[in-house]
Amino acid sequence: MVKTLIFGHKNPDTDTICSALAYADLKTKTGTEAEPARLGNVSKETQYALDHFSVDSPKLIEKVEDGADVILVDHNEFQQSAENIVNARIIEVIDHHRISNFETREPLYFRAEPVGCTATIINKMYKEKGIAVSKEIAGLLLSAIISDSLLLKSPTCTDEDVDAAHELAEIAEVNLETYGLKLLQAGADLSDKTVTDLITMDAKEFSMGNAKVEIAQVNAVDTSEIYKQQNELVNEISERVSANGLDLFLFVATDILNNDSEVLAVGKGTGKVESGFGVTLDSNNRALLKGVVSRKKQIVTVLTDEFLK
Repeated sequence: MVKTLIFGHKNPDTDTICSALAYADLKTKTGTEAEPARLGNVSKETQYALDHFSVDSPKLIEKVEDGADVILVDHNEFQQSAENIVNARIIEVIDHHRISNFETREPLYFRAEPVGCTATIINKMYKEKGIAVSKEIAGLLLSAIISDSLLLKSPTCTDEDVDAAHELAEIAEVNLETYGLKLLQAGADLSDKTVTDLITMDAKEFSMGNAKVEIAQVNAVDTSEIYKQQNELVNEISERVSANGLDLFLFVATDILNNDSEVLAVGKGTGKVESGFGVTLDSNNRALLKGVVSRKKQIVTVLTDEFLK
């Protein structure tokens, strides 16, 4: 029997990888032949979680076959998904993002909740199915929540995420604060990353009205170190804007200690950044967004409203 593939978005983050692994575990335990997969490289942060809980990374895929049964986690927008996704049979979606550019030929189970992390939803689904969460799966779900909520400090974080994190930390036998900080620090180590890595390792493309926008985000403990490569960043981003017909590319460097982001904007839509956030881009096309850490809730929503005006 061909297994149902479960995967998240391209340029996978910790929630994407860990949710795919956990949901494949739940589906298997409830009678579905399921296999987790990923659409890109595993980040240092995610690898830290996998190593800590001795779990193997999902297999890497680039496209899905016509008619293949798939389950999407942590995304639903087709431009963020696998090649040929329009010809796959999407049987489920488990997500916590906006719903956009999504259409299927057949009915499906679609679950989207306004929480901080897909893993929070999956943890709830284990309880609904009466399936105990193992130490390893608890560790993965916890890691995803820590990552997406910046250790429960992001404005996307809900009481459900907080409760789940504390519950899962106990099952995983880790100290939430100690483990969480080590996880985030692992992800913030960018010392070996090229400029290309920085602008692609966690990048998502969005449709905003008639505009095509790409937003890349990296976490760091010192954003000034990243912007020492200002010229190289602008050059590569400009090439990407031209090659992909983007109206705007926004590079977001988030300071995980101060919970602010310094952004670099390139493209004809840079004015939308200024008007949306009430800032003025400096001569380097950069601006500090105080208190902004969430791409999903604080950046995509603002820019979408601006492009729809």
